[in-house]
Amino acid sequence: MYDSLVHDTKAGVRAEGLGRRFGDLWALRDLDLEVPAGRVVALLGHNGAGKTTTIRILTTLCSPTTGRASVAGFDVTEQPGEVRSRIGVASQAATVDGLLSARNNLVMVGRLHGLSRREARRRADDLLQRFGLTEAADRLVKTFSGGMRRRLDLAATLVATPRVLFLDEPTTGLDPRSRNELWDLLRDLVRNGTTLVLTTQYLEEADRLADDIVILDHGTVIARGTPDELKTRVGGDRIQVTVATPEGVDRAVAAVAALIGDRPHTDPIERTVTIAARDGIRVPDVVRRLDEAGVDVVDVNR
Repeated sequence: MYDSLVHDTKAGVRAEGLGRRFGDLWALRDLDLEVPAGRVVALLGHNGAGKTTTIRILTTLCSPTTGRASVAGFDVTEQPGEVRSRIGVASQAATVDGLLSARNNLVMVGRLHGLSRREARRRADDLLQRFGLTEAADRLVKTFSGGMRRRLDLAATLVATPRVLFLDEPTTGLDPRSRNELWDLLRDLVRNGTTLVLTTQYLEEADRLADDIVILDHGTVIARGTPDELKTRVGGDRIQVTVATPEGVDRAVAAVAALIGDRPHTDPIERTVTIAARDGIRVPDVVRRLDEAGVDVVDVNR
């Protein structure tokens, strides 16, 4: 299946067995991912779960230790230049220049992408209007609010009209109003055919934007599905967590008991901890609490 998507310029994102090791630490293990063109996938997990490593590999900023991946039909390792020419990337920190105006930031990006001065200015004006920044177009970016700066950063990724857009925690640090405004802009992009891969720590954000959600913990996929499928899990009568080691069961019990106010059921042989899913307890809440306790999670099921 992977080979059939290489050189298919209508393809979105595909990964098979993707892994990355830093020294003795595996930041990502055996990730399989498929995002058809024009769809949205959210990588959901806490800090250190492997989300950013995945984005770095898919955007050619980091080579995989194992596995392979293609973006827009081109192999990220063998054809990085082709990949880069077809993607837009917005990292957690805004990359626009605070000492330039919003307009000049976008014109500069356009010129770097080979646009003529006239075309770069036309593209900048279009994006400023689209992102509600026309009135602030000639202000220095250092005077912008966090939400305005984030919108400009996203606009900069679209100057070259990318086929695939990668966003690493796009709404971190934004107030609720700015977050909702950015969500609306992203939904518009998807309606116009952009393929979107985003990372987030917020289940609500993944639910609002994604066609599919992949939950990562310690570099391993522990759950995946559509938002409705995962909400069914979260809202079900139980959540069953499988941990990596027998010793992890006791630590998991202590961590989960503090979360739910009761002792969960355990199976030491199967290394499972079963939690009654009540009072709004969610899968990401459980996973985050286990991570804080240093428990390695292998799987999560309802």
